[in-house]
Amino acid sequence: MEERKVRHLDREGLWTYALRVLGGRAHSTGELRQKMLRRAATAADVDAVVARLKDAGYLDDRRFAEGFAASRLSGERFGRTRVIHDLRQHRVAPALAESTVRKVYQDVDEEALIEDWIRRKYRSATRQGLFADRKDMASAYGRLARAGFRTGEIVKVLKRFAKYPEMLDDFEPPEEAGE
Repeated sequence: MEERKVRHLDREGLWTYALRVLGGRAHSTGELRQKMLRRAATAADVDAVVARLKDAGYLDDRRFAEGFAASRLSGERFGRTRVIHDLRQHRVAPALAESTVRKVYQDVDEEALIEDWIRRKYRSATRQGLFADRKDMASAYGRLARAGFRTGEIVKVLKRFAKYPEMLDDFEPPEEAGE
């Protein structure tokens, strides 16, 4: 099997590569820096290209984070925690991720978002049989938690949808793996 040779790019080559990458989709500074470092002849060239991209307005972490969070809210309708986590996966600084999500979600009724999420994900289930036992409740809780919703809001909304809401009075969320 033939081994692929990685071509190390100079400053202008990195500039062209970065524009091509950004033409595909928006990237955070950290993401793009990581991609360029794999191709760069020197790390100093990466720093110079990142500075040039920022000066030209092609690279802006705040704009990236705001667009990403707004998209996650309007598209997938995820909760705040999930969006912050996903921004971190895209190498956005923690403080910027949190402040951006706080700003984008400031007027969002999280309980209404959870209700909408349940209606979409469980649309084929009969309303009367929804979350009829602890296993169903724990499964729904887990799905909602992975979607980024907070425990208090999840429990409030699950009570509205549960066949036996009193079952949630002593409901203890299942422990996440690795805790």
